[in-house]
Amino acid sequence: MTEQPILEVKHLQHIYMKGTPLEHHALAGVSLKINKGECIAVIGHTGSGKSTLIQHFNGLMRPQAGDVVVDGRNLADPKLDIRMLRRKVGLVFQNPEDQIFEKIIGDDIAYGPFKMGLPIKEVRDRVKWAMDLVGLSFDEMKDRATYALSGGQKRKVALAGVLSLRPDILVLDEPTAGLDPRSRNELLERLKKLNEQENMTIIFVSHNMEEVAYLADRIYVLADGMNLVDGTPEEIFGEADKLREHHIGTPDTVEILAELKARGFAVRQNAYQLEEAANEIVAVLQQERR
Repeated sequence: MTEQPILEVKHLQHIYMKGTPLEHHALAGVSLKINKGECIAVIGHTGSGKSTLIQHFNGLMRPQAGDVVVDGRNLADPKLDIRMLRRKVGLVFQNPEDQIFEKIIGDDIAYGPFKMGLPIKEVRDRVKWAMDLVGLSFDEMKDRATYALSGGQKRKVALAGVLSLRPDILVLDEPTAGLDPRSRNELLERLKKLNEQENMTIIFVSHNMEEVAYLADRIYVLADGMNLVDGTPEEIFGEADKLREHHIGTPDTVEILAELKARGFAVRQNAYQLEEAANEIVAVLQQERR
């Protein structure tokens, strides 16, 4: 028996400022299926509809046309329990300061579990668990002021606040935007751990193709509010010409291998992972020395 997707989007449409001269079709029939435990990247040029799409996943936007079904529940149902949905689907915005509103870190992360009516001990346990997952020391950071945090720390606090709800699906909009390389790599490792060890379904929007290559099991590519193509990273990055046509980048490794192939070297263009690409380049260098 085929497992039901944990999230399915069917022919989703959304029009901003409908019926006005400024009418804009942000989504024009997007469809996707995501299974439990997958890590899915959504990519596309600016204005392709990515952020509008993911805001439908936890009910911030409701379908104007088409369906969004989360764990068997259709978001078009007017009787849908929106609070239940947002415990199941956690959304972390691109700007973490939009999600931090308490003065103290521990209070901010505890806000969601506290509103769920959980016992104080369980709230505390959830806050500690979430802080540990994102790399914040519970003992050192729980009583610190949120206004004094760096951009990277704010992103961790916002993520911990969502994780404290123990969502089944974690949705992130440009999760590493504005982070320095060290903080970026650390966050990517944390997300990979959440996906692989906690079996949390992760959906993320990104312009950074290196992190897409590192994290994603599958990729959905949007263009002009519609599906362009979807597949594994190996399949998607193997169609570099199609991506460039729609002003979508590819990992540096893909660009280097494409250039080598254009110069006549026998390399595998789908060897997009850093170690694989390095092996291809070393093979070329060894060949040239002969």
